Amino acid sequence: MFVSLSIYIFQKLKCMDILLVILGVICLLVGLAGCFLPVLPGPPVAYLALWLLHFTGYAEFTVTELVVWGLLVVLAQAMDYVTPMLGTKYSGGSKWGNWGCAVGTVAGIFVFPPWGILLGPFVGAFVGELLGGKASGDALKAGFGAFAGFLLSVVLKVALCGYFIYSFVRGIIN
Repeated sequence: MFVSLSIYIFQKLKCMDILLVILGVICLLVGLAGCFLPVLPGPPVAYLALWLLHFTGYAEFTVTELVVWGLLVVLAQAMDYVTPMLGTKYSGGSKWGNWGCAVGTVAGIFVFPPWGILLGPFVGAFVGELLGGKASGDALKAGFGAFAGFLLSVVLKVALCGYFIYSFVRGIIN
């Protein structure tokens, strides 16, 4: 009786591991798509895949790895909002451009999704600089700086999700 119960439990755990791995793969794909689609939080969803794999029999990540990865996810999410403003600043924009970029980012999220996320920082910085009295050429330069900052944040998120995919595959193979 004990042997048959043990075999039954082992088979059930194996099915649960397979289910968690499948859910993890789905999370990785959605997370990678979320790096490009502003309505999906890419790195947090990909990070969830690592947690799902951690609870299987295939891989065990250390607490240090999980904490460091979690901090990287928080940093990537914060950089998603900060890099467009840094792009505005380093392309010659003023406080007007930074405020416009921030307002354009928020307005883009809620007013014109999903394209507002792409164009919000650019338009916000451009309009902010125009309101601050800059010439249209300088305002356009600040807008492109905001857009370059947005593209930098996308590259950082893709790199982080790529590392999560690598860690997931490595965990299954080992």
